[in-house]
Amino acid sequence: MEYNPLAPEVQDNPYPYYKELRDKTPVAWVESMQGWAVSRYADVDFVLRNPGLFSSKLWNEAATGDLLTVPEAPGLLSMDPPDHTRMRKLANKGFTPRLIRGMEPRVRTVTQEILGPLLRQEQIDQFDLVPTLSAPLPIIVIAEMLGIEPERQSDFKRWSDDIVRAISRPTDETVRAEIRQSNAEIRDYLGQMIERRRTDPHDDLITALVQAEEEQHVLTSVEILGLTVLLLAAGNETSTNLIGNAVLSLLDHPDELAKVRADRVLVPALVEEVLRYDSPVQVIFRQATQEVELEGGTIPAEATVLVLLGAANRDERQFPQPDRFEIARNPQDHVGFAYGIHYCLGAPLARLEGRTALEALLFDCPPFTRVREQVPRIATYLVRGPQTLPLRFERATQAVA
Repeated sequence: MEYNPLAPEVQDNPYPYYKELRDKTPVAWVESMQGWAVSRYADVDFVLRNPGLFSSKLWNEAATGDLLTVPEAPGLLSMDPPDHTRMRKLANKGFTPRLIRGMEPRVRTVTQEILGPLLRQEQIDQFDLVPTLSAPLPIIVIAEMLGIEPERQSDFKRWSDDIVRAISRPTDETVRAEIRQSNAEIRDYLGQMIERRRTDPHDDLITALVQAEEEQHVLTSVEILGLTVLLLAAGNETSTNLIGNAVLSLLDHPDELAKVRADRVLVPALVEEVLRYDSPVQVIFRQATQEVELEGGTIPAEATVLVLLGAANRDERQFPQPDRFEIARNPQDHVGFAYGIHYCLGAPLARLEGRTALEALLFDCPPFTRVREQVPRIATYLVRGPQTLPLRFERATQAVA
């Protein structure tokens, strides 16, 4: 079995390929990517914990090629210390735990505003989870956090979609032109907003980033632009896929679905198990700064490294019976949000959005089932989630209960 992350069958279900990699070639040369794939938990953990040996500088180029929105500024994901340390400290000031906790009532309100019309129309028994809830929820939340005007949220959604489309590095020239147009529009819109916030501050995240200061350092306008684009793309994609993967996992495991329906307290543990079992982000990139010996093999100096988070989270050396979906597992050592200095900045927000959406679906909605057995997955190797997920309410079941 050859591992080629670009192959549709691998993107549809990478886990059998990951297992073979872990068992036979845990450090494997991947011809299609011209890099080395690291698949065992211990090796992935070592790579993430050692930024001096594994640089992040090629992340943007590896992920989106020539379709970067802010090519002139290295993003947070593609920085190494000490630049990363400075920027992360400043970014943290605009993304504090207090800010996220304060967002919880609004996230719940947005969720109810999205689902309310659907639930009030009892004649509607079928809906698609992705465009109905899992995609718009994080878009609306991050747009409000940034201070985007409500009338521009449809543009914001289109820009976000095109940033994500760039991740798959499309070759179709029409698609590439659309992405470049969105890049130009979002740069112009956010650039003007950043400059306005310097003289007219608001109670929003862009103002917090503009005002952030650490040891006499501040973020430049270009750095704020790059960070904002990162929050838009990575945050939305992670939350959307977390919600979609959670619903799929529950429907595939009715016993686990019954357990969580019977005990609302299990929802946070459900979120953690989904992050392990079907990670929204599957792959990140690093570059070896020197030859490095891992448990599974040797990485040459200057080599591109594919860090397979999704494979590490299914490693039986770390997680007993890893292919079983078990909410009670509540794994705290998964790498669904990576680890170390590049641990996902938006992880608390993604957890909040995932938990809130799942609570609404499981406890405010009638029971539901999937409309069709086969669900198409997003056509990219970097992230994993359903393109579409039609569901059907079983309203009669609720009425009888």
